[in-house]
Amino acid sequence: MRRLWPGLYAAVAAVELAGVALDVPALQWAAKPLLAPLLLAWLLRVRRKWDLVAAGLVFATAGDVALLLPGTTAFLVGMGCFLGTQLCFLTAFLRHRRAPLAAFAGYLGVWAGANALLWERLGDLRLPVLGYSLALSLMAAASVGVSRRAAAGGALFLVSDALIGLGAAGVEPPGRRLAVMVTYIAALVLLTTAWARRDATAHRTEAPAPSPSPTGAASTGPASTGP
Repeated sequence: MRRLWPGLYAAVAAVELAGVALDVPALQWAAKPLLAPLLLAWLLRVRRKWDLVAAGLVFATAGDVALLLPGTTAFLVGMGCFLGTQLCFLTAFLRHRRAPLAAFAGYLGVWAGANALLWERLGDLRLPVLGYSLALSLMAAASVGVSRRAAAGGALFLVSDALIGLGAAGVEPPGRRLAVMVTYIAALVLLTTAWARRDATAHRTEAPAPSPSPTGAASTGPASTGP
């Protein structure tokens, strides 16, 4: 499974990106709902236990499906599901290690500035976007405390959802929809693999060291009493 997983995930991601680039909903429906579950299956195989990051991937799956549907209601449902993702990731990351306060200050500054710029354009979505983007920004800041890989994933998740926010505000830069998915796919991969790698590193670090012998050397077996 570990050898097959990268190729399988890359193939599903390629189908999803092709569906977005070519505007073929059937391809998106075939691929997008599989992105987070594939990562979840891999994570559970590597870690062999359920945790908050795994739960966050379940929320992400539900959010991906909801956002495939048209309309404001589906958009709000998808946002609610991804709020669950952000809260799960945030809690897991904070329990692991606290990120520097500078990371939180920086991301909260970005959050305040982005919402101020889009406030007039968001209309009835202002408050939902304000709350969701706060959780997202806190998750991105907390990811800095996990590893550089996780920090990159958190930053890309924020970029992806910021691009979604631009669309909700009626701003449509060229290639926005494709950029949303490229950054989202990369963010999920980076965050999930960083979390799995962190766990493996922790197990290696916490392995008990051999007890020293009376002479100061590591003891590898029963002491010899000599003739």
